[in-house]
Order: sequence, then structure tokens, then C-alpha cells
Amino acid sequence: MILWCRIEVNVSRQSVSRGKSHHKTTRETPVVVYFATFVGGLLGYVIARIALDGYPHPLHWALGILSAILGYLAGWLWYRYQGDMI
Repeated sequence: MILWCRIEVNVSRQSVSRGKSHHKTTRETPVVVYFATFVGGLLGYVIARIALDGYPHPLHWALGILSAILGYLAGWLWYRYQGDMI
């Protein structure tokens, strides 16, 4: 008895995208944002340390972190309207 097998071979070409490449472009953070974050956090902590001397120490750190976040946002605004420092 002879068994007949049916074999299908797909010889079609793979599709090639001719549009934009799918490579992601990396976007680096500008120096002005790092600078504003550092300065904002440091100034916020020092000012909170002086103004809130009688209060618990974690409050100083919380205000330092909050001012660093505000400095981060201010750095992006600076970059948006003034450009980078370097």
C-alpha cells in the first residue's frame, strides 16, 4: 500500500517595511534638568531645615524631595523655553 503525502511548501517572500524604521530614538535628559533638580532639592532641604527646626526631621526630607520634584519640573520648563545650559 502506498501512502501519498501532501507537502505544502511556502516559498513566498517575507514582507519588507519601506516606511519609517522601527528603531526607537533615545531621548536623553538635558543637563539643566539635572541641575535644577539638585539645586531645588538642596535649597528646599536647607530652607526647611532652618525654618522648621523644631519639627521632626522627616519633614525636612519630605520638603526636600518635594522641592526636588518642583526643581525637576522647573528644569524642563527652562529647557522648553530657554534651551540647555551647555
